[in-house]
Amino acid sequence: MLMNYQYRAYPTTQQKRQLSYWLRICRYWYNHQLGDRFDWWENNRTAVNSCPLVCSLPVLRDNPDFYSQKKQLPVIKEDLLKLNYSGELLDFTCVPSQTLQDVSKRVDLAFSRFNKGDSNGNRSGKPRFKNAARYRTMRIEAQAVTIERVEKDSLFLSLSKLKGWVKVRLHRPLLNRAKLRNLLLTLKSDGWYITICLEDSTVPEFKPDGIAPTWDNSIGLDAVLHEDDYLATSENTKLLALKSFRKSENRLAKVSKRKATKNKGSRSRRKLAKREARVHQRIARSRRDHAFKTAHALVRTGKKVFIHEDLNLKALSKRNQVKQDEHGKYLPNGQSAKSGLNKSWNDAAFGQFFTVLEYIAVKAGARTIACSPQYRSQLLAYRDEFIFIDCDIRSYWDAELSLLIDRDLNAAINLKRVGRGLFPTIKRRKGNPVVTASTTNSTLKEVLETLKCARSLHSPSAECR
Repeated sequence: MLMNYQYRAYPTTQQKRQLSYWLRICRYWYNHQLGDRFDWWENNRTAVNSCPLVCSLPVLRDNPDFYSQKKQLPVIKEDLLKLNYSGELLDFTCVPSQTLQDVSKRVDLAFSRFNKGDSNGNRSGKPRFKNAARYRTMRIEAQAVTIERVEKDSLFLSLSKLKGWVKVRLHRPLLNRAKLRNLLLTLKSDGWYITICLEDSTVPEFKPDGIAPTWDNSIGLDAVLHEDDYLATSENTKLLALKSFRKSENRLAKVSKRKATKNKGSRSRRKLAKREARVHQRIARSRRDHAFKTAHALVRTGKKVFIHEDLNLKALSKRNQVKQDEHGKYLPNGQSAKSGLNKSWNDAAFGQFFTVLEYIAVKAGARTIACSPQYRSQLLAYRDEFIFIDCDIRSYWDAELSLLIDRDLNAAINLKRVGRGLFPTIKRRKGNPVVTASTTNSTLKEVLETLKCARSLHSPSAECR
């Protein structure tokens, strides 16, 4: 099993300069290979309807691939490479050869996903040329790394072609029985970080498909995004939202406004840009920390199956379509109110949370199931009746059973039923949803028992009981 541990590194001033120089060379090598592939596509293609019947084609150059571009490295290393636009001299011999080969692999992977797609057939966008802000990570193979010594809270590493030892702060211990695979050196806004990839052969690969969801071992999770609520569970608890961006929005706006008034390229603008990056880093770290703590709290409940919504976050945070009258004048389209909702969706980062939850659940021997959210919050969990047809309806009083049904808790219970395959079949007839195959009675007793024990209190420590 592969495990990644990220630690803060404390290189010396000379080592920082050398690592930054490595990063500069890797970034140039990445952009050079990417430009070479784009040039081949532009110079070796012709539209079908523009080629004459009789034409003489020049000798076509072979399509550059991973192996052909990697073979250029020995030739480049023979002498210093001078850049035409800046006159800078780059020495490729000072960078480990495996690191430069990994850059070629990254280019090949980005281009293959653009042309062919990944294993699921999903194609990525056109690869971008990387600047200093977009290219920040280098890969160091295990054969170029030597562990010099390990102290109580520190680890000293020796990297190939890097002078001296690199000090790493161990905020958590490493596994002694694991085998080192590679290192990732990442430059962030507050310094350098090292990600150590370890392989532990004693830990077997977990196959989550073998766990069947039941009513007792599963839990439904509904993404709430209402006021201070973050998640609603089928165990009658609601977890609080963090809203890290909302809390730091004013501070970030002040720094960004001051940076915009400075001249581009000036020292004061660079200092404010670093301060702005630090604010963004704190927001991202607090959001990620909240995701891990919430995922750990859910896993500690002892459940083996976590059922959540398969949200289309890109569409949920999309701008509204423009509306125009017959004279071309723009009409109100509700984008002003939608902008705040888009900001809340991005600040909640449900996509990151569900990814973290899956990672934590697999390590604990559990699994996650993503279900379609269609009609899950509208239909009552114990009766085939559409009650919450409007988002403003947050609760429903059932006078017959003397129950106050919360919209979000009801949706979480419905997601739990979907994960077990017990949600009714719903079809559209004359624009209205109609239940055609009901399975409500099979879970009526469990649902009513859960709703009668409903609590209106939040869990301050994000723990579900």
